[in-house]
Amino acid sequence: MSRSAVLFALGISLVAVASAQSKATAPPKPSPVEATKPLPGNAGAEGTGAPIDPRTYIIGPEDLLFIRVWREPDFTGPVPVRPDGIITMPLVGDLQAGGLTPDRLSAQLTEALSAIIVKPDVTVQIQQVNSKKFYVTGEVNRPGAYPLVVATRVFDALNNAGGFRDFANKKDIVIVRGDKRIKFNYAEVVKGKKLDQNVFLLNGDTILVR
Repeated sequence: MSRSAVLFALGISLVAVASAQSKATAPPKPSPVEATKPLPGNAGAEGTGAPIDPRTYIIGPEDLLFIRVWREPDFTGPVPVRPDGIITMPLVGDLQAGGLTPDRLSAQLTEALSAIIVKPDVTVQIQQVNSKKFYVTGEVNRPGAYPLVVATRVFDALNNAGGFRDFANKKDIVIVRGDKRIKFNYAEVVKGKKLDQNVFLLNGDTILVR
């Protein structure tokens, strides 16, 4: 074999080795599912799939927030709202969160952190809704508590609960609201009749299907 042929073969071998090493050390690409996973605090309330508007949602007791301060990991992470509506932040102390929107709380945190951090960039998101719920019980497929993230009517709540069991009475459903009892006839509403009975649910309502 000539000298030039030997050098050419050696060059091909070196390129192949370098390529193999590059593939071995390169970080694996995320799968399509992993690539679309939201970061903590980016999604809507857990288990709902519903987006939360930071301009209108009112934070309540026992909600779980995700507070992100840009480039400040010590101030970034999940923060629970206590039953009295207060949150506690490192070096800041106690702040009122209950009764505020996420945007309003972001502004107050920005002001409080300005004494510690230069131009803090603060975002407050709702990671889990615990303060606003309605309940569906009785002859439905998925009875239980449901977070009341967005305005929800009785008809939609029943469908979210998986629909009815075989012997459910769809014509005599009751919404328990404190000392009130509101009648709801699913069979009528599904036919487009007496739609005024398809009311919006309030925090604490219980839908009873017998």
